[in-house]
Amino acid sequence: MRISHEAIYQALFVQGRGALRRELTACLRTGRTLRTPRARVGLRGKNFVSPDIMISQRPAEADDRAVPGHWEGDLILGLGSSAIGTLVERTTRYTMLLHLPRMEGHGAGPSIKNGPALAGHGAEAVRDAITRTITTLPEEVRRSLTWDQGAEMAQHARLKVDAGVKVYFCDPQSPWQRGTNENTNGLLRQYFPKGTDLCAHNPDALAAVAATLNARPRKTLGWKTPAEALDQCLAQIDKNRVATTG
Repeated sequence: MRISHEAIYQALFVQGRGALRRELTACLRTGRTLRTPRARVGLRGKNFVSPDIMISQRPAEADDRAVPGHWEGDLILGLGSSAIGTLVERTTRYTMLLHLPRMEGHGAGPSIKNGPALAGHGAEAVRDAITRTITTLPEEVRRSLTWDQGAEMAQHARLKVDAGVKVYFCDPQSPWQRGTNENTNGLLRQYFPKGTDLCAHNPDALAAVAATLNARPRKTLGWKTPAEALDQCLAQIDKNRVATTG
């Protein structure tokens, strides 16, 4: 007999009562007290998103994880509009974190409509952080980036030029379309709990957390770590370059 993971979750959330329910949900990594179903896809989209850059147009090689270099990204939010950006490579599950500090003047007065995004995760700040981080890797592993339709990606066209990575957008209210990133964000919440100020973590701290995740063996990678999987990809890239120029 085969039982889906959804049936197991529903049994934990629905059948438990009182102390038993608290004991069961405490065993879940997320600690949620309710099971959140997948929302139906909404009809609204952002005006900076056009049909030609929707996830349906993303190369098939990204869907089957056959070729490395296709990334998923998102923001995790904390207290006082603080945020950390997350990038996860689909083939190797390699994670990179974006430092998004608040700008000077944040919290000094009422927000100004159409003013600068002082919280630190406006479109320009996110664009610059992604560019600064992902361009540390060779262009062969900077093929695409899939994001939701948050306003922080309004400058995706400039990002494509600066970072050399094509940007695609999920359908509205469809986080499962970048499920690798969603799963990684859940793991990161163990280090960056909800309701805490994420700006308290400097770039070195973010790098240390990313290194911890990248050193964790994964069953889906044949028990290699994401760091090992990425190193293999980079070694193959170097080998191909030598063969081409030789």
